[in-house]
Amino acid sequence: MHSLLAIFRLRQRSLVRAVALSLSGFALSLHLGGFPHIESLHSSHWQVAALALALWGMAETGRCLRRRWSLYHGGVLLLLYSNLLIVCMSAFLIFFP
Repeated sequence: MHSLLAIFRLRQRSLVRAVALSLSGFALSLHLGGFPHIESLHSSHWQVAALALALWGMAETGRCLRRRWSLYHGGVLLLLYSNLLIVCMSAFLIFFP
């Protein structure tokens, strides 16, 4: 129970919170852009909020980096690259249609 509540403590680092923020921002951006129906793609002003959510998730992931190299550090770098792809796709959905 104690570890489940650690997600909601904003001062502590949490990869689960970072991944959840990034994925929810990406899902929200896809939904607001009308993704399942490709013929009706559109831009919405609310997609900026989804982009901000994805950027917040990227910042939370960056907080989890450690100074010394380890496999954990490499995994966090891989998550940072995937967050960068999420942010680029969200920005693309804002400006494309």
